[in-house]
Amino acid sequence: MNKEGILEGLLFVVGDEGLTLNQIEEILEINNEEAKELLLALKSRYESSNHGIKISFLADTFKLTTKKEHKEYYQKLIENKETNMLSQAALETLAIVAYNEPITVQKIDEIRGINSREMVRRLTAKGFLKEVGKSDSLGRPTLYATTRDFLDYFGLSSKEELPRFESKKENLNEEKDLYESKYKEN
Repeated sequence: MNKEGILEGLLFVVGDEGLTLNQIEEILEINNEEAKELLLALKSRYESSNHGIKISFLADTFKLTTKKEHKEYYQKLIENKETNMLSQAALETLAIVAYNEPITVQKIDEIRGINSREMVRRLTAKGFLKEVGKSDSLGRPTLYATTRDFLDYFGLSSKEELPRFESKKENLNEEKDLYESKYKEN
């Protein structure tokens, strides 16, 4: 079993969340020294100029990140009109944020029914979303809101121009006669 390859896959899967040393030890069922050796081996492999990513230690976690020396190319990708098209997932995420801002990634996930962390990161990088504070809930997650770039992209002067949705609410307080039925005896 190639534990270095497994670690690489784990770091890719968790994305921006990263992994702590303890998580690596638990998941791979290895001791602290083995975990450090795996990280160092993977890190040294990525240091070669043949790779566009590296392992960074940020906020007590290990993460796959891009190399700074390639920044100009990443910027071109973000600014390129052809690659700047918004996917269905991006549109869903933007709509959820626009109608519920400020909102946490966890709440977006709950509404979409899928992990949205990477999509929020991309939309933030494109300038459509921004961090606007921290929630008072447990863990103090980041709150996100739409930006002026979002409004510009969709040709809106303000959020008030967003389409309004009227939900059909049934009168839940209306009491029904338990003896009345659609089917009557003959």
